[in-house]
Amino acid sequence: MRRSKPALLPARLLFKRSIRTSAPRWNQPFDPKSIERAEDEVDVCIVGGGPAGLSAAIRLKQLEREKGNEIRVVVLEKGSEAGSHILSGAVIEPRALDELLPEWRTMEEHPLRQPATSSKMLFMTEKMTFPMPHPPQMSNKGNYIVSLSQYARWLANVAENEYGVEIYPGFAGAQLLLSEAPDAKDAWGNDVRSVRGVITNEVGLTKDFRMKSSFEPGMAFRSKVTLLAEGAHGSLSKQAIQMYDLRKESEPQTYAIGLKEVWRVDPSEYKPGLVQHLVGWPLSSDTYGGGWVYHMNDGLVSLGLVIALDYKNPYLSPYRELQRMKHHPFFRRLLKDGERIGYGARSLTEGGFQSIPKLNFPGGALLGCSAGVVNIAKIKGTHNAMKTGMLAAEAAYEAIHEESEDAPATDMSGYDKAFHESWVRDDLYEVRNLRPSFGTKLGIWGGMAYSGVDTLFLKGRVPWTFKHHRPSHGPDKTSSLDSSFTEKADLHTPINYPPFEAPLSTDLMTSVALTGTNHAEDQPVHLRVVKTKDFVKGIEESQNFAVGAGVNALKAEAEIDAVAEDEVEAERKRRIEHVKVNVGEYAGLLQRACPAGVYEYIDVEGSGNTPEGDAWQGKKLVINSQNCIHCKLCDIKVPTQDITWTVPEGSGGPKYTLT
Repeated sequence: MRRSKPALLPARLLFKRSIRTSAPRWNQPFDPKSIERAEDEVDVCIVGGGPAGLSAAIRLKQLEREKGNEIRVVVLEKGSEAGSHILSGAVIEPRALDELLPEWRTMEEHPLRQPATSSKMLFMTEKMTFPMPHPPQMSNKGNYIVSLSQYARWLANVAENEYGVEIYPGFAGAQLLLSEAPDAKDAWGNDVRSVRGVITNEVGLTKDFRMKSSFEPGMAFRSKVTLLAEGAHGSLSKQAIQMYDLRKESEPQTYAIGLKEVWRVDPSEYKPGLVQHLVGWPLSSDTYGGGWVYHMNDGLVSLGLVIALDYKNPYLSPYRELQRMKHHPFFRRLLKDGERIGYGARSLTEGGFQSIPKLNFPGGALLGCSAGVVNIAKIKGTHNAMKTGMLAAEAAYEAIHEESEDAPATDMSGYDKAFHESWVRDDLYEVRNLRPSFGTKLGIWGGMAYSGVDTLFLKGRVPWTFKHHRPSHGPDKTSSLDSSFTEKADLHTPINYPPFEAPLSTDLMTSVALTGTNHAEDQPVHLRVVKTKDFVKGIEESQNFAVGAGVNALKAEAEIDAVAEDEVEAERKRRIEHVKVNVGEYAGLLQRACPAGVYEYIDVEGSGNTPEGDAWQGKKLVINSQNCIHCKLCDIKVPTQDITWTVPEGSGGPKYTLT
């Protein structure tokens, strides 16, 4: 049984949390400059309790046993428990697990119970399916079909109970804790402030940034090394990439959205261990993506659809595409008399080798999908994510115990070097040209032809490396490449999706209910209407933590001079401009793209404006942040690149158990 959150905290930490020099006044605006935070010192602080972060934690404690030097390792997990925010297909290649825990097959309660027994590739038309040659990279011999949520939960139990790792669920890493002045050089020789740890989110603020009676400031975890293992497009990872220009020598990252359902199917349709991948319908020929069907253990089937987020048509709805896919005779037969018991969605990286950024920065490093190590040709990334965690752990352990106590910032460059000498690099390098080949003028058919030749004969042994395709108006370094491919609505016609046929296909909110998602409604909106570079700048330069949270939040901060009055007006203008462009030019893309119904552009009654004055031509943006399942699609795909995903209060979000 897992311990309760308070029991996980050291006594000194509990003592510090109870100390306040002055009690906050209820309903007063939040003043970040007057806050005194509880602090704790650790050797390594890991943000994210997924496979990468937990592998790093386990490997660090293994090194402690092997070499005898004590090391304190803390894992901060924003979910209510390890695994509750984890979602993937998933078929796992156990290579990294074999290295990390060679005895795992003899360990009780391990979740790798269903070996993959056969693999098939199918091409779908609207009514038919046809077998296709199976690429060698997609062979699943020796692999296992799992729930990645359950897998992460098991790894967390191993880390905590077998190795003494401190895991703090419900602690959301909200800010990077930086040195007070430049004390290090970045990879490019610039004088920079180093990362000295992580600050967790404030608890007990209203949506208008006023303190409730339950207010408690976020905690500062000061660490010698900070490892960011947040998954694809993590909020702190984005900040680190921007602050230290980690993409200076790499291609932009590209992403897809994966939507997943778990069904209990009729025994006559259940084929344990069968792995099927699908291409073609329902996606158009200029949209990269495909479906999957994995027969898990215990009569369960994982099915889903992955859609690359460089799709052009703003009328496309990933959720409706998944529901439409299930209307195919192939799925009607599979799911007849079945019961849907799970749903979820998550962004994943597709950029591959050429999109790997510089992995280290002063005081820390990027791990797993924060670095972008999914092998999109294999449709797998867990093995690579775990190995990066192990490599980072080894570099961190060595750096911590070699450097003097007064060293300005821990040097993690050994990790970047080890990565490029590892089998993870080789795994990604061999298939580096497959995904970019689909972005040529030859389209999906040209990509399939090149990929077939490369996988069967060339195997990546060519002197060229394709770049990811770009539109003529390519993005800046802090914007999403995928969003820039979105075309204006007047170039397309709305997609006529078929009506739902419950229980085979259902409306969105019925599906979201299966995620167990919950956020306290009266808390600051964690989906900020502001560009990422401006959000980071606002925090770094003026401690404007309310930026992007709405006009009323900025007004509250202006009451205590935490922000200037002109910043309130700037907030209003950002909202108006967002609605103007996204509704006027892109037909309200987020209203269809979000797989959790978070965004709405509603009609304003009466005067056509709101008390906040943030409507445009009678339309207002409403963010239902309590529905958010933390998929990050909005941050990546919004054409205006002015949604910045930040962490909500800890424990908020989905409660995945079977995904």
